[in-house]
Amino acid sequence: MGIKKVNDGVTASLRRVQSDLDRLPAQAYNYFVKITPKDTGNARRSTRLTNNKVIEANYPYAQPLDRGWSRQAPQGMTKPTEQFIKTQLSRIIRK
Repeated sequence: MGIKKVNDGVTASLRRVQSDLDRLPAQAYNYFVKITPKDTGNARRSTRLTNNKVIEANYPYAQPLDRGWSRQAPQGMTKPTEQFIKTQLSRIIRK
């Protein structure tokens, strides 16, 4: 009986970790879009999350924006999003 309770606890913990990890791409996408500079809104509207894994910024000026061309996002969007992901992973692992 003692072993089953330990296994149940481990299984529940792993399910929670997996659930948190499954939500992370969408959270990273939302963060990326939120920090994307907004002028006309085209950059934010043209950014997509594909296959729940890849953030695609599909507009001609995506690279200049990501290199800090806009004063609204001097660090671009990729580096801050990577830091967001690292922070979230640390939070998930610590739980």
